Amino acid sequence: MRAIITDYLNKTISRRGFIKNMAASGFSIASTNSVLDSLENLRVENSLGQDEYRSVTGTGGDLLIQQIKEAGVKYVFTNTGSHEVGFFDALVKEPKIQLILGLHEGIVVSMADGYHRITKEPAFVNVHVVAGTAQMAGQLYNAHKDNSSLIVSAGLVDNEVFSDDISLAPSPGFDQKEINRQFTKISWEIKNPNSIPAITRRAFKVATTQPGGPVYCAYANYALESKNARGKIVPKKNFMISSRIKAAPDLIEHMAKLLIEAKNPVIIYGDEVWKSGAQDKAVEMAELLSVPVASSRDAFRNFPANHPLYVGRYSPGARIIGKKVDLIISFGTKDFGRDRVTSVDNSTRLIRCGIDTSNIGRNYPFDLAVVGNVKEILSDLINHIKGSLAKGRINSIKDSRFQEVKAYTKNLREDLSKRAKANFNKSPIHPDRLGYEMSRLLNKDAVIVSENFGGSYGFFNFGLRKNETMWMFNTGYSLGWGVGAAMGVKLGEPDRQVVLSIGDGSVMYSASGFWTQARYGIPVLTVVWNNKNYQTVRRSFGRYRGKMAETGQYAGIYLGDPDIDFVKLAQSQGVEGEKVTSPEEIEPALKRGIKKTRDGKPYLIDVLVSRVGPGAESEWYQKFNLAKTRTKKV
Repeated sequence: MRAIITDYLNKTISRRGFIKNMAASGFSIASTNSVLDSLENLRVENSLGQDEYRSVTGTGGDLLIQQIKEAGVKYVFTNTGSHEVGFFDALVKEPKIQLILGLHEGIVVSMADGYHRITKEPAFVNVHVVAGTAQMAGQLYNAHKDNSSLIVSAGLVDNEVFSDDISLAPSPGFDQKEINRQFTKISWEIKNPNSIPAITRRAFKVATTQPGGPVYCAYANYALESKNARGKIVPKKNFMISSRIKAAPDLIEHMAKLLIEAKNPVIIYGDEVWKSGAQDKAVEMAELLSVPVASSRDAFRNFPANHPLYVGRYSPGARIIGKKVDLIISFGTKDFGRDRVTSVDNSTRLIRCGIDTSNIGRNYPFDLAVVGNVKEILSDLINHIKGSLAKGRINSIKDSRFQEVKAYTKNLREDLSKRAKANFNKSPIHPDRLGYEMSRLLNKDAVIVSENFGGSYGFFNFGLRKNETMWMFNTGYSLGWGVGAAMGVKLGEPDRQVVLSIGDGSVMYSASGFWTQARYGIPVLTVVWNNKNYQTVRRSFGRYRGKMAETGQYAGIYLGDPDIDFVKLAQSQGVEGEKVTSPEEIEPALKRGIKKTRDGKPYLIDVLVSRVGPGAESEWYQKFNLAKTRTKKV
């Protein structure tokens, strides 16, 4: 879709060619016409009147700063570099844009990612030339996996002006935009200072056009520093694209028919529910016919976790409430399957709905595909069912399922609670006790930014509606995301409690972020689940049932000896904190941390928790001491 839009905006294909290519990609005529309507202002940009834009003359950096300001940028997330001097010199002239400094490119990108996820606005990043571009890769990967709308900019030392072997330039014969191209929707190198505003607008447009994703712009240092550059600065309404694409009515009708006829359907809600603001409609749709709701591998909890219709995670072939599923309707989810083939019963019908066509039919064939904005699809589906069925028929279908599903999910929650409470008084602290205390003491509408794969979260009222706790995760699983993401969330929602729930291994990928919290007064409460272990990896090693599982000797897993003091680590950067080693210490520590953040200070609580799963008792590591191998004491 992005390539078709780019070709149309660049006038390399006609309107007829656009319609033909969209149809070949699975879009309906209604959806295509909706997209065309939103593109018309962009295609005639060159004919805008003087009242629609302003001309700027200055350095290339001035043009860049003014255009991102017009795009609505409030924060520039950056790790500075000398070859971006034209950009930063222009930035100090614009007090309405706040620079947020991170001490590593990974922190910078994850801050922007968190900011986008909470605000749904595009986030602007600046990193250093070729080396900084390479160092951000892990967090750019996370943003790419979850379609986050980031505009990542960098300086560029041009290796094609004279010498092709220059410090901090791409290697001879290569260019800078290739480094992270696979993690972006598209990448550019900008060498003409007068084109900076137009290409920057293009970057924002591509990043925000659904399903969204990062883009990358490398601006040549001489272009940023160029004097007397001229360009027009255009309002964002003239280059940002609406994503409210409606589905074809005949497809909505067909979907409704299949749902009404199904005996044991299940709905799976994915992250396009969050992105389109559709959770209220998602709940209404499920409740209309009492359809059980499941989740997949998502970055958000897109349906209320405590709702009586929520049955938990789903994988192909699973039975719901002990019954074989005869219809799956997936709204904005990633396709099933990961690194292996999972069987899907051929008798189970599958309907895929959403804007991201790359996720539809990627691994498994579908019976019906409905392309469009998830909120629009849900609204139309609800209205069609209400308009085509008598109220008595709707209530009959609803009543035939509700009590059974409600009893099933109630038992699930009671069993979970019973098992968890049996662990409450164990020492070291069991993850269940920490999760329970957090759910009890944190604000009900808090945002939990999680980079903790072994936590216990069954007590939280997760959801996206008012007075529900928002869960925010990433599906790229590249460590180093959490500290930066939590800061970005707090910058985007300063009046909402933000808690970083993070594993001890994850902290060490991004610990320099505590300095940024202290410098800019970003009051995030950080809870470290410290089990001195890469627990997720160890459990994977245990499932392999090889030599490590047999001997209890897990390579590269144990993080003790020496123990990491996370409180001192945070304190060295200006963030206060404390350690918790027993269950009764959790509540007072959380209350102190909550008070500190209410007073405007970040705070860290280092909680010693037990390890769970295969090999939990192992503290083995391959011993080595270089000093003892020396033949000379130097």
